[in-house]
Amino acid sequence: MQDLLTKFANLTIQSDFIFKKVMSRKRICKHLLEELLQIEIADINYLEAEKTLEPEYTSRGIRLDIIVADDKNTHYNLEMQVKNNKNPDTYTYVLPKRSRYYQALLDIDLLQKGQPYDLLPPTFIIFICVFDFFEKGNYVYTFKKRCLENRELELPDEATTMILNTKGTHGDISKDIKSFYDYVNNHIVTTDFTKQIDDEISYLKLDTKVRREFMLMEARLLDERREGKAEGIAEGKEIGIAEGKEIGLAEEKLATAKRMLAKGCYSLEVIAELTNLSLADVEKLKEEA
Repeated sequence: MQDLLTKFANLTIQSDFIFKKVMSRKRICKHLLEELLQIEIADINYLEAEKTLEPEYTSRGIRLDIIVADDKNTHYNLEMQVKNNKNPDTYTYVLPKRSRYYQALLDIDLLQKGQPYDLLPPTFIIFICVFDFFEKGNYVYTFKKRCLENRELELPDEATTMILNTKGTHGDISKDIKSFYDYVNNHIVTTDFTKQIDDEISYLKLDTKVRREFMLMEARLLDERREGKAEGIAEGKEIGIAEGKEIGLAEEKLATAKRMLAKGCYSLEVIAELTNLSLADVEKLKEEA
């Protein structure tokens, strides 16, 4: 319990939990989008609240992102990315496919509401990364679909992915976005905007409901990890038993073949047929004998 309380007290904007809480404040989220895109937004609405009142904190169901729509029906999905994770099986970085996954979720949610696909609204998938994914030093990497044969041709599907690099060194960003980067990186308050964010985090840490929500989320995630570990151990045991049986059967075949070779009254072909070993394996056993 004390460990969780200490963890909660030490949370920063880099925490998914705190980031989502801070960006749930309309004035902060709206200003961040305006400064990033250099546009004016009259109002924003939060969409995930329409999906569920009690979020399911499961590996795929946990909502650590913010989804909003502005007054022109442009949809935005924002998420903090602290680690540049790799898939343990393929050793490839997951961020590009994560952006594709989020784009699919946005589109599917809209289509399920009965919206014709040709009326899908403009979307922005925005990852705030505390690392330089492309290692080019840009403050922002913006992606749209372009024709490989003619780079001036852009596919007008109105889907944009933006990967923000808080460690960037060059590019055209506003003073407030730069101060936001500095705050994310080093907890430095340099503008009224970052002071608003810092004050909001202080208020959140004094809120007993927020603290309880965090501890509940951590408890559920811990249960998930324990269940996953138990399932992994059980699966490992089953695999081990199966592999053990296969190894035992293979050793039994070899022992039988060796005994038959020792008697000297069986041809190699017969030994192979009766033991289900390959002729090459039997010949090798004979050479080793």
